[in-house]
Amino acid sequence: MSREPGGRTTDGGNATTENGAVLQDVPDALVDGRWTGEEPIEAIVGDVLRDRDETLATAESLTGGLIGSTVTDVPGSSDYFDRGFVTYAYDAKRAELAVPREALDAHGAVSEPVAEAMARGARDRADTSWGLSATGVAGPGGGRDEKPVGLVYVGVAYAAPWGTEASFVRSRRFTFDGDRAAIKRKSVESALATLAATIGGLDADPD
Repeated sequence: MSREPGGRTTDGGNATTENGAVLQDVPDALVDGRWTGEEPIEAIVGDVLRDRDETLATAESLTGGLIGSTVTDVPGSSDYFDRGFVTYAYDAKRAELAVPREALDAHGAVSEPVAEAMARGARDRADTSWGLSATGVAGPGGGRDEKPVGLVYVGVAYAAPWGTEASFVRSRRFTFDGDRAAIKRKSVESALATLAATIGGLDADPD
C-alpha cells in the first residue's frame, strides 16, 4: 500500500481512505440498501472528502434531512459538509434548487431527471465539489404501479476543475422493502454509498 498526494493511498491500484477502506468494495457492502461494512459509510465519505479537500451539499426530499444529519454525526464534518437543502414540495425544489418545472410536470418528483436536477442544484447553489440528492416514495401511502412504495432515486453531481470538462451528474434507482423508517434509513445509506463509490470510480480512473 502506497500513499498518494492529498492523503489517499493505493492498494493494488484501488483508491482507499486514510483508514484503509477500499472504495471499490463499497457496492458489495450495500445489501438491500443496508450498509454492512466494518467502517460506517458516513465515516468513509468523510475520510475521502477530507483526503481530496472537497466539499458536499445535500438535497433531500423523502429523507427529510437524514442524509445531512448522518454526515454530521462524524466529528470534524465541518471540514467538508457545507449545507443541506430539505425540499419536500414541488415549489421548494424549484425555488431552492432550480429544478425545472418541465421535469416535475413530465416525470414527477420521484424520477431520474428530478434526482439529477436536485443534485446539480445543491452543488451549484452551495458552490461545492459534490451534490448528493435523494427523492422517493417512503410510504406507507402514495405508491402507484409505476412508482411503488420504496422506489428511490439518488443523484450525484460533481464539479470538476474549470477547463477540464469533467463535471457530471448521474443517478441510481433503488427499490426498498420495509416500513417508512426502514425505507428512509436505506435511502440514506444507499445515497452515501453511491457517493463513495462514485468518488472511488474517479480515483480509479487513469490520469
